Amino acid sequence: MQRIGIISGVEKELAAFLPGVRREEVEGAPLPVEQLVHAGKSIFLLCNGIGKVAAATAAAVLRVHCGVELLLVIGTAGKIGDLEGDLFNIVEAVQADFGAQRPDGLVHYTAGSWPIGPASVSAFRAMPLPPLGLPETLIATSDLFIECGIHAARVREKLGAMLVDMETAAVAQVAHLLGVPWAAIKATTDSADGDSADSFVANLDAAARKSAQAAERLVELL
Repeated sequence: MQRIGIISGVEKELAAFLPGVRREEVEGAPLPVEQLVHAGKSIFLLCNGIGKVAAATAAAVLRVHCGVELLLVIGTAGKIGDLEGDLFNIVEAVQADFGAQRPDGLVHYTAGSWPIGPASVSAFRAMPLPPLGLPETLIATSDLFIECGIHAARVREKLGAMLVDMETAAVAQVAHLLGVPWAAIKATTDSADGDSADSFVANLDAAARKSAQAAERLVELL
């Protein structure tokens, strides 16, 4: 695996990957893709903004224009479960805002499926990674920055998610559609509750670097 695409939703998350290493802009790319070399591998980096559409577009560009062999999401997440630690290998991803809105609430379906009839959710599975010593978990992705503990608990109970973010499951779906493996390493900044905004801002830099350092180790092991 010699060509790896790295995606984040926030510029600081992407900048934390190998800070100080010279990057070059990829000519002709429809979005501002940067490229560097690490451990003998070509790394293509793209932050296209926050949210599922932005992340999915970034994934498609990296795969189609840059020919990456792995789509890797790095950056931050909110913790909604009782897992120990603050840095995680994401092994499964689901979309938390895809389904059918009915009088008794949102009924979840697998992203991209027909949201009618019996409901079921199948997670997108990540590529098995070399040992990184990180706890493994499922993440739920939506176009919501969650600042409500009640909503966070609902997502955890209905989907079994321990983390929430705004990118990973969208990248996972694109990877599934394009037939390319994906992975994600996320560091937590907040608890998806009323203090989320302040906690995210306060912890962004440190969490971004933790995720990036783990991604650097992963690239070396691939």
